[in-house]
Amino acid sequence: MRRIGQTPRILSPEEQGKMRKVCKLAREVLDIAAAAVRPGITTDEIDEIVHKATIERNAYPSPLNYRNFPKSVCTSVNEAICHGIPDKRKLQEGDIINIDVTLYYDGFHGDLNETYAVGEIDEDSKKLIRTTREALDAAIDICKPGALFRDIGKVIEPIARSNACAVVRTYTGHGINDLFHCAPNIPHYAKNKAVGTMKPGMCFTIEPMINLGHNWGDVHWPDNWTATTVDGKRSAQFEDTLLITETGVEILTAGSRSDL
Repeated sequence: MRRIGQTPRILSPEEQGKMRKVCKLAREVLDIAAAAVRPGITTDEIDEIVHKATIERNAYPSPLNYRNFPKSVCTSVNEAICHGIPDKRKLQEGDIINIDVTLYYDGFHGDLNETYAVGEIDEDSKKLIRTTREALDAAIDICKPGALFRDIGKVIEPIARSNACAVVRTYTGHGINDLFHCAPNIPHYAKNKAVGTMKPGMCFTIEPMINLGHNWGDVHWPDNWTATTVDGKRSAQFEDTLLITETGVEILTAGSRSDL
């Protein structure tokens, strides 16, 4: 069995094709879920939408029963940093919600997430979402053969700090292929000690979690999954699955984006 500390896998052209396919399907499912975001809907209903859309594509929702996670998608609202479990709480006007979708199809996983406004949101929340998206895009821009995994955080953290935000340190990007999580391990903060160099054929995620204010700490809930900010301020996240090519990087989960 391969473990997270091992060298990142180089995928064959056939495997890269399978990653493209599952990531395309994952993007479709996330976009379907995002279209349902509105005041009054529950995260349980979003979970049902994700599950149904996933099964319709002959895929499996990777989170379901992963280390006992009970649902098919992670939904993290407002101060939830990540791994929120869908429930009966109705979304309210002014909330923000991150929807984190992972599909398993034909032996491979595709993983992405985005943060959405529920109705009209305040300026701080708009800034937070913009900052997080900008940080991910800037990190993707440096990805190419020979780039260092540790430099990803060096790009992300200054963007967060300049917008009076903080980068969560507990959670990282990760390798992804026929395993949901594997090498490399990719911190999103500066001065990290991540090992490794990007090479053509490597697949991994970058998924910065950024908090409003200067506190990057997190609190774990008794459900063993949900992580929230220490001070109750909001947190946003964006994630793409990437493939390093001979000449640069391919965003396998790319979609059309609307800016706030």
